[in-house]
Amino acid sequence: MTKQSDRARAFRDLHIPGTPLVLPNAWDAVSARLVEDAGAAAVATTSAGLVWALGVPDGERVDRDAALAAVARIAEAVTVPVTTDIESGYAADAAGVGDTVRAVLAAGAVGVNIEDALHDAGASGPLRDVAEQAERIAAAREAADAAGVPLFVNARIDTFLSGAGGVDLTLERAAAFRAAGADGIFVPGAVDPGTVKELVGGVDGPLNVMAGPGAPPVADLAALGVARVSVGSGIAQAAHALVRRAARELLERGTYGALTDALDHGEVNALLERTR
Repeated sequence: MTKQSDRARAFRDLHIPGTPLVLPNAWDAVSARLVEDAGAAAVATTSAGLVWALGVPDGERVDRDAALAAVARIAEAVTVPVTTDIESGYAADAAGVGDTVRAVLAAGAVGVNIEDALHDAGASGPLRDVAEQAERIAAAREAADAAGVPLFVNARIDTFLSGAGGVDLTLERAAAFRAAGADGIFVPGAVDPGTVKELVGGVDGPLNVMAGPGAPPVADLAALGVARVSVGSGIAQAAHALVRRAARELLERGTYGALTDALDHGEVNALLERTR
């Protein structure tokens, strides 16, 4: 665990408000190697992209063992730290979240995102009760601490994505989750500069935002004090759009224009042949 603990500490140190850690999210071993080769200081998984690659829809419907086997392949493929999105923990209760975190550590990752969205069709609201979510985050923290790995626990708050609330509710939940042991706060859906500035000022800890087309550039988010910028499933979605475009062009017109900028076969092989 010593090497993994060192990697976890190095990953933790990358979260600097105003000089954000930029994470182009990956979903399999080759996308992770491409992200690392592009110069990323760490690799983050996209839960949606990862489960899509396993043939499963997003929304906590994947088998935990299958998801974490994919994470292990990603961690094995790169030398930089890996953080993984584990949706809401792949577990029905806090004890199960602890089990998931132990499996995450066994897979070689040093960070997790844990979201507070509810995916159960019978749920009474879009978000898990704050006390229950805090208990789940505490279980993740305790499992990592017991293993001796300073896992970075990023508490994802889906107030903006779900429409459940704005800045005030987000900050209330953020305070509870930080008290429970979260290291950082992730608020996808919040990219308006004024909103981001309020969140940076109100969150006691590093703030992660999810960017993409229409969001301010990284430099502007840095100026607002953001500590981490990721793109969620955006790159995976763009890659899948290319697959559809290329397939339709080939089948409908019999041409190959969409393949013009393809990576060289030997280059991809070389990325995966590198000895760690």
